[in-house]
Amino acid sequence: MLNDLQQINVFSLTLMEIISNLSMALTAGIILAWLYRKTYKGAGYAAGFVGSIVLLTIITALVIMVIGNNLARAFGLVGAMSIIRFRTAVKDVMDIVYIFFSLAVGMASGVGYFRLVIVGLIFIGITTWIIFNTRIINPRKNEYLLQFTFQPNGSGDSPYQEVLNQYCRTQKLINVKTVDEYSNNLDMAFFVKMKNPDKYNEFIKKLSKTGANSVNLFYDDEAI
Repeated sequence: MLNDLQQINVFSLTLMEIISNLSMALTAGIILAWLYRKTYKGAGYAAGFVGSIVLLTIITALVIMVIGNNLARAFGLVGAMSIIRFRTAVKDVMDIVYIFFSLAVGMASGVGYFRLVIVGLIFIGITTWIIFNTRIINPRKNEYLLQFTFQPNGSGDSPYQEVLNQYCRTQKLINVKTVDEYSNNLDMAFFVKMKNPDKYNEFIKKLSKTGANSVNLFYDDEAI
């Protein structure tokens, strides 16, 4: 039975076919890396991950060519790969998507399905760009976390309130605390929905003129 499995290998690759398959995998991997850079929206861009996408595509193509139609090699490869443990945490769900994308492209390149690779890259690439660079599926949000320090003047007036009313559609005070025990400065935190998100720079400047210090406007865990 084992001999029968080892003999199931109906094709053999020529040198030109190997070079063509690996070249297609390399080209597809570079396109994937470029697409990842253009659609990445998170914080902490990892150049190492981008390089890994290219290498993973090429390695997958090589593995597919090694396996061919040989079932014994396929089972042996599964056993060998099972001893590998990856402990690196994936920060973004889209990173997993690109890993699967590179695996699929590498497999198609390894078996010589070049038209499938090209059509898949174009179709999925355009779909990815539409999802992450237009507002059709991913509409722009206008909700922010506003933080600043303020020293009360003792009269009960809040000069920053007029600016909040001018630029914010809604506002909700979520936290107030003293900065330290030696001053009267208060650390203020508001959850606000801006009327026009494009005017955040003007909003911060006017808020600073009211006596607010260390003004920070947060969106998606990043400070503006």
